[in-house]
Amino acid sequence: MIPNQNQTDALPNSSVKDDGVKSDPQSGDVAQLENTMAALLVQVDRQTEYFRNQIADLLAQVGALREVAKDSIGRDDLVLQLRAANQNLVIATFDARDMQAVAEALNSRQEEFLGMLAHELRNPLAPIAMANEHLGSIKDAHPALPDLHAIIDRQVNNMKHLVDDLLDASRVRTGKITLHKHALLLSEVIDGAVESSQPFADKRHQQISVDLRLDLSIELPIDMQSNRIVVDGDLVRLTQAFSNLLINATKFTQEHGRITVSASRLANTVTVLIKDNGVGIAPELQPFIFDLFTQGPRSLDRSEGGLGIGLSLVRTIVEMHGGTVNVHSDGTGYGSEFRIQLPVSTKRLPHHGTAPATEIPRRTCRILVIEDNPDTNSLLNNILAQEGHLMTSALDGPSGLALAQENTYDVIICDIGLPGMNGYEVMEQLRLNLSKPLPCLIAMTGYNRPENRTRATEAGFDHYLVKPVAMDNLRSLMPSADESQ
Repeated sequence: MIPNQNQTDALPNSSVKDDGVKSDPQSGDVAQLENTMAALLVQVDRQTEYFRNQIADLLAQVGALREVAKDSIGRDDLVLQLRAANQNLVIATFDARDMQAVAEALNSRQEEFLGMLAHELRNPLAPIAMANEHLGSIKDAHPALPDLHAIIDRQVNNMKHLVDDLLDASRVRTGKITLHKHALLLSEVIDGAVESSQPFADKRHQQISVDLRLDLSIELPIDMQSNRIVVDGDLVRLTQAFSNLLINATKFTQEHGRITVSASRLANTVTVLIKDNGVGIAPELQPFIFDLFTQGPRSLDRSEGGLGIGLSLVRTIVEMHGGTVNVHSDGTGYGSEFRIQLPVSTKRLPHHGTAPATEIPRRTCRILVIEDNPDTNSLLNNILAQEGHLMTSALDGPSGLALAQENTYDVIICDIGLPGMNGYEVMEQLRLNLSKPLPCLIAMTGYNRPENRTRATEAGFDHYLVKPVAMDNLRSLMPSADESQ
C-alpha cells in the first residue's frame, strides 16, 4: 500500500530529501513485508503442490497395497485350495493303492482258483485217458471198441482243451503268457493248426483247404519264391492261435461247409486269411468279438461249445508277435473272414537233422507209483506191469517216502497233491536222506502253473508231466536198455 499526500504530511518525524520529495521511513518496511509475504505465499504454494503430489503418491500406494492385499487374499485362497487338492490327491493315491492291492489279491485268488479247478478237472481225466489208451491196445477184441475208443479220445481231448483255455484266460488277464521265439516256417504253423482242428472239421464233414502259394508276379527273395515264409515266433503259441481260429470256424459253419486258408505278402508283412461260408457275425458283435468271454448267439443245446476265450487268446498271441488280427463279415448268414498280419523274419532257419526217428528199446524197470487217485494208481500199475515192469504203489506221501527209502527203484512217479505229505516234500526228504543213487524222478500232476514247475525242479524232480499224460510221453522218460542198472 502507498500512503497518499495528506497522510504523508500528517506523519510525525517526516523529512524531506534534498530533491524536495518527502520520504517515509516505514514505507520500506511495508514493501519488504509485502515481498516477504509474497515469497511466503509462493513457498506455501510450492509446499501445497508438493504435499498434493505426496498425497497423490500415497493414495496410489494405498491403492496398490489394496490390490496387493486382494492378490494376497487370492493367493491365500489358492494356497488353501491347493492344500485341499493335495490332501484329496494323497487320499486318492492311497485309495488307488488299496484298490490295486484288492484287484491284485482278487486276480491272485482267481488264478489260484482256476489252477485248483484245472487240477481237479485233470485228476479224473487222467484215469479216463489211461483207460482209453489201454482200450486202444485191445480194440480188436470187439468190433465196437474202435468207435468207443475214438469217442472217448475226442472227448478227453475236448476236456483237456477247455481246461487249458481256462488257464490261458487267467494268463491273458494277468499278462503271464511267455513266448519262446525262433525262426520258423509259416507253413509249419499252419500245418500244425490244421492237424489240430481237422477232427472238428471231420466231425461236421467240412473241408479245410490250404493255399500258401504267393503271387510270384512281384519280386520276392528266393526263400519266398518257394513259399518258405519265415516268421519269428513261438511255434506252440502261433499254432494255438491259428488252431483256435480254425476250430472257431468249424463251430460256426454248417455241415459240409468250406473253410479256406490263404496267404499273401506285402513288403515285410505276411497276411493270412481264414474264410468260411458259415453263419457269419452280426455287425454289432464284430467290434467285441476278440474280447474275453465274448460269444455270439447260442442255441439252447450249445452245440457250438466253448467258453469265449479262444479268440481273445488269438489276439493276445498275435499282438505279442508284433502282428494284428481283425474280422469282417457282411452279417448273419454271410460267412466270416479273419485276417492275421505278421512281420516276416529275416532270420535264418535252424538246421534240423533228417535222421529217421527210431524207437529206443526200454529195459525192465522197478517202478514206484505214488498217486492218491485210486483209479489212476491202479491203471498206471496195470499198464506198466503188462509191459514187463516191476510195480509198487502208494496212495499217500508218507507211505511213498517210506517205500522209496526202504527199497531200490529205477523210476519213481509221484503226484504233487498228496495227503499227509505233498510231492515236493517227498522228493526233498528223499534226496536229503537217501544214500543210494537216486532213481529217475517224474512228477505227474494236474498242476500246470509255472511256479509249480519251478517248485518241482527245486524239490528235485527230473521231469514234469501234466495230467492227462500220454503213455508214450511217460515211456520216453524210462531208462533205455543201454543205460546201466
